[in-house]
Amino acid sequence: MSELPPLNTETIWAILNEDLDDRTVNELVWHHLGYRYNTESDRWDATQVDPDWRETYPEPPDFIDSRPATVKLTRSIPKENKQLLKEQLGFKGYKIGTFGPRQTRRATMANWLLSQMSMKGVGSGE
Repeated sequence: MSELPPLNTETIWAILNEDLDDRTVNELVWHHLGYRYNTESDRWDATQVDPDWRETYPEPPDFIDSRPATVKLTRSIPKENKQLLKEQLGFKGYKIGTFGPRQTRRATMANWLLSQMSMKGVGSGE
């Protein structure tokens, strides 16, 4: 795994603006779900992952390619945090005709990360 950017609003905007590649965005979500890559065993360690996630995804899912994983991620965002992209960042969404499932899933990942920031009291970095 590469070095991850800090969890802050600049990173959230970089996800939305597609300044970060899909792999890095996935890795950010995996990290905050609790997945850790063990270089010695060359395997993923999911011992820190919530049991519900760990049971369904013993290895971290590719949220860009997996609609079911993204739906599960969406459902794990507390109701009061569902609109954080709009409320905290003023994100108005993507223009019609300029987005597809990939951008929608990246926005879901960004909102989940922003929700994590809110719940953990993280602001300018981690």
